[in-house]
Formats: sequence, structure tokens, C-alpha cells
Amino acid sequence: MSEIRILNHPLVDCHLSVLRSEATRNAEFRQSVKRLSTLLAYDATAHLETERFDVQTPLTRCDGFRLKKRVGLVPILRAGVAMVEPMLELIPTSEVWHLGMYRDEDTAQPVHYYSKLPPSSPVDVAFVLDPMLATGGSAAMAIEALQQWGVKQIIETCREVTGHEIPAVEGERRPGDPPELVADASLAKDVLGWEPEYRTPKPIIETAWAWHQSNPHGYAKDEIARRQ
Repeated sequence: MSEIRILNHPLVDCHLSVLRSEATRNAEFRQSVKRLSTLLAYDATAHLETERFDVQTPLTRCDGFRLKKRVGLVPILRAGVAMVEPMLELIPTSEVWHLGMYRDEDTAQPVHYYSKLPPSSPVDVAFVLDPMLATGGSAAMAIEALQQWGVKQIIETCREVTGHEIPAVEGERRPGDPPELVADASLAKDVLGWEPEYRTPKPIIETAWAWHQSNPHGYAKDEIARRQ
């Protein structure tokens, strides 16, 4: 999956124009956000896995389908709240957890000031909801918060890429475990001028797995010597 997906649709273009117009009134703005959110949700949920179950109709039994995994909606306060209702209408079993962030006008960096993510039992798939995108800093911080929370899609991506059933045990933090783990390449960029080529989990896992398959024992001794 690419890092950025642009939804090309005539209805999206029409409603987006309403949002951008300075002449749009509050009621029209809210309606367009709701309609756009429904269109975006339809596209964003296309990858969700389903499972079969028996449905008894008035005449006979037939195959029914339901979502296989727990879904979470994570609106970024306050603008993201407007996107929750249309998502819930499509996925009424979704869990909703709020994150509060704002942009520091002096540093242009996002500031995380509020979180309702529970300390355990993360959902399987999470959708970050935010209709306002400037630098993307708040969205990136929200994704980092979900990764720290332990959204299981990371584990599922590892299973998908490697083809192995990777065991995972969900439990409380053990004594000595760090309270949180954060990966941030900003220091490498500032000091070395280096930026990561891959920024989403799947290509990172794919390239790491490809290297491991080519080098099952790690670096060969001669390669280590050459690098030294």
C-alpha cells in the first residue's frame, strides 16, 4: 500500500470545494464533512477482513458476513470529531478513543495534550480521523501513539509478509519493561542529513524480511571485516 492515497471521485471534488470556500456557512460545512467522511470511509475500509456466518432468512439459510477484527476510531480533537458519526453509521461496533493535539505556532510542531487510549487491549485496526492536514505532524504523532498502544495490525503485517504464524501474548507491562518505545528519525536528519526511505510498517517489514532471507545468519564474517 502506498503512503498517500488520493481519492479521485467527482462527489469528493464537489464536497471538498464546499469546505474550501470562504462563503460556506457552518451548517453546510458540517454536512460536507459528514458526506466526505462517508465517501472516505467506504474507500478506507475496503481492506477490512470479514468472516462468514449463517443467516436465517424468512425462506432459508444463507451466508452472511461480518467484520473479523475489532475496529477503533481515533478522532483528533476537535475537528476529527465531526468524522466519527458517519464512520459509526457504517461500522456501529467501532470503539471510539479520542486524542487531543494542537500545533505550536512558534515551533510548528504538534503538541499532544490529551489521550483516552486505554492502557491495554488495543484494537486490531485503527482509523485516525482528522479533516485538517497542514504539515501532517499531528497525524504522524497520532500514528506513533497507536503504535505505542500496540495496535495489532503491526503483528498482522508481519504475519502477512513472512507467511509465519507469529505468536503474540497480550498482557500487562512486566517489571523492567520501558513504559513506551518511540522511533524517531528527526535527529538523524538534523545531524546526518538522512531520512528513511520507508515510513509505513509494511514496506519496512518487507525489506527487513527480504534481507533476512538473503542473509539468514546475519552479516557474514568477511562482510563484517570489510565494514570495519
